[in-house]
Amino acid sequence: MVLSLVNLCAREVMNDLSSSPCWLSCVPRELYRPLLDAAFAQCRPLAVGELVQRWPERTLTVVGSRKLDQCPPNRLCVQALLLAVVRGLTDKRCCLQVLGLSGLQCENGRVEDSMGGWSLTVALCSMVLQARAAASRAHRRDGERERKRGLEAERERGGTIKRDRGTIGHGKDSEEGHKEEEVGKIECRSNEGEGTVCHEQVLLPEDDSVKGVRRRMEIQRGKSSSELKSNTSNNNSNGFSDQDWDQVVVVHVRADVFVNSRSWERVRDALSHPGPLRLECCFLCVEELSAPSIASLLGLLPQHDLLGVDIRYSSLGVSGLAMLLPLLAPFPQLHSLRLHYCNLDLQRTQPGQQEALQDMSKGLGSLKKLKRLCLTALRLPGHLHLLLSSLSQPLEVLELPYLCLTSTDLAYLSCSQHAPFLRELDLSENWLDESSLPSLCRLLGQAESTLTQLSLCGCGLSDSLLEALLPSLSCCRALRSLRLALNPLSRMGLLSLARTAAGFRSLRLLLYPNPLEEYEPGLPALPSSAQLLGWPLLEEAEGRNLTLRLLDEVLSSRGRSRDLLVTSDLLNYSPDLALDD
Repeated sequence: MVLSLVNLCAREVMNDLSSSPCWLSCVPRELYRPLLDAAFAQCRPLAVGELVQRWPERTLTVVGSRKLDQCPPNRLCVQALLLAVVRGLTDKRCCLQVLGLSGLQCENGRVEDSMGGWSLTVALCSMVLQARAAASRAHRRDGERERKRGLEAERERGGTIKRDRGTIGHGKDSEEGHKEEEVGKIECRSNEGEGTVCHEQVLLPEDDSVKGVRRRMEIQRGKSSSELKSNTSNNNSNGFSDQDWDQVVVVHVRADVFVNSRSWERVRDALSHPGPLRLECCFLCVEELSAPSIASLLGLLPQHDLLGVDIRYSSLGVSGLAMLLPLLAPFPQLHSLRLHYCNLDLQRTQPGQQEALQDMSKGLGSLKKLKRLCLTALRLPGHLHLLLSSLSQPLEVLELPYLCLTSTDLAYLSCSQHAPFLRELDLSENWLDESSLPSLCRLLGQAESTLTQLSLCGCGLSDSLLEALLPSLSCCRALRSLRLALNPLSRMGLLSLARTAAGFRSLRLLLYPNPLEEYEPGLPALPSSAQLLGWPLLEEAEGRNLTLRLLDEVLSSRGRSRDLLVTSDLLNYSPDLALDD
């Protein structure tokens, strides 16, 4: 990455932080962005805090890096940013109104001192609750000052009235003076509401049993406060509208929210009540939550911000998922839905199963802007047509690993409206044979101009099946990532794959399987992916070195040894390589 002159100068400035509070007041607003980028790049949390606390623009967007030569934001810098946002609420120099943090989390657990999605969500909720508590304390202080002013004014008016009583009682017009007695203004302040002061004219009750002006004023104040509390409780029970939020929100925080059973209550508290910071969810990731809890969470989210939902390891069942899908329809911008291991096993017939599938199909059909759909390990053999035919628009990303697809499912997919528009396709761990291969070839032919990422890991592709698939695969001229790990290929089949892959000028990543010659003896003739994954490799490195040498010769002969990464490492390869030029 080539830095501009402004960015280079900003990095030099960040090396000296001793005088930063002095010169920051003289920095033009156009230089705040390069200075903040330099502070993140050089891990300067103090500088990050000072810049964000006096941010001169209405919007600030901070995202994590997807480039290979860039590191994600440091944990300390992220924490300094969040603290500075809270301090900026009371700083007149801060103009921040929208804070964009979507994509800031680092999902690579091997990167040290980074902040993952779960810890970032807890930090964001703590920031929202901290800002709300500080605003509540400020409202209470203001209310206490107003109450003291009111008491002082009451004392002064009470003394004046008593003196007037003594004067009027000895005159002729004392009876008329008592009839014209009234009180001016009474100030009331809500500690739980918006912090505004309301003034109203209140006439004191003319009850002979209540003696004294001060006592009657206290009774009237008690009635006003009880009415105010009842109105507040009604508002809390009925929920808050967008208008209620807009009246108190100072900064809108847009981020990805990760929720599990441990962070559920904190996230719910941060989303439930208005405050100076409003957490708005762009992508929601839910793990190990029940269907009612997920439904409650969806009811708290602003509808205009949610872009994607990711549900993992939740025992929803067909009925639970059928209940949740209609709740996603009110979100107009929702374009991504990912369901991982949600316990939808349709290999065993159960009562009411077909009706629940119909409800699931209707729920998917209500998502009018859906472009990405991931159904991992849902085990839905023979039901792909029922689920996808209800979609009104074609999908661009379709991930169906561990779905137990049948040849009928692939035949439908190859002729569906989605095939010509697919950019990413994942059919991993679905067993392919001679009966399903023609449908797969037809599907690749339909998507040849749009498909950029293809994953066929663990599909049982032998040398003969791969040889029949390569002609259709070679037509995918936009392909950038090809993953074929855990397939039972020989060394000769692997070299044939490498020669075909080297002809894709756009290809940047090839994840290939270890050839059968590199495994210890004893494997069956056509091993499964689970057997390949658990079977030991030969201890001698001669076989692996021979494979690497032959692959390097193939790539060198095609001039692809530098721009095409060829690897068999399932754990350490980066999927982002396919996105980089």
